[in-house]
Amino acid sequence: MSVLPASAGSIRKWTDAQGVVHYTNVANDQATASSAGSFITSPGTATHQRAIYKHRDGAGIVHYSDRKPANSRYTVVSFYCPACDPKSPVDWVRTKLNLTAYQSEIAAQAATFGVDPALVRAIVHAESAFNPQARSRKGAQGLMQLMPGTASQYGVIDAYDAAENIRGGVQHLAGLLKKYNGDVRLVAAAYNAGEGAVKKYGGVPPYEETRVYVQRVGTLHKRYQSGS
Repeated sequence: MSVLPASAGSIRKWTDAQGVVHYTNVANDQATASSAGSFITSPGTATHQRAIYKHRDGAGIVHYSDRKPANSRYTVVSFYCPACDPKSPVDWVRTKLNLTAYQSEIAAQAATFGVDPALVRAIVHAESAFNPQARSRKGAQGLMQLMPGTASQYGVIDAYDAAENIRGGVQHLAGLLKKYNGDVRLVAAAYNAGEGAVKKYGGVPPYEETRVYVQRVGTLHKRYQSGS
């Protein structure tokens, strides 16, 4: 199968012997010799791909990989966004909880702003699956998927810094909890779709992504409260 030029937006995907997934725009790269290779339309379209890094090797060949390159000359092409996928195959009732990651950061900020740490952990899980480098197609960043405007509002300079991101995200949650009188469903809806959408529809907006997200956060919140 031929590979179209990169400008046409088509590349070939292959997995090397170490299990690292690569994406390349060069027809004579190793991808053409790999029976496991598959053709995709653009980098990042694989639904469950969490992160894709782009870098150019010494021969000038552009690679896309799901593992961060050893050299520093790379760019992040895209990230899988759990919160953006209403058709996620994950069973949120049974999926393994993460009770230890960023424990001190979450505990400290939850105490500072008076937010249930179980809710913070549920939001982090639903938003980024605890990936501090997560980035959505809409530009939300980090563990709690802060949009640039929200990050700026709460003084977050580096949204990919876990401590900063959690501080800004928890502060935002605190404001939403106050605004919606502790109604976690409305808080989750506003966190996902924005306060304007909640106001417009007088409750949870009729967006598939938001409705699934609200349910997902509710499920995770109860599970993190019980610890199981």
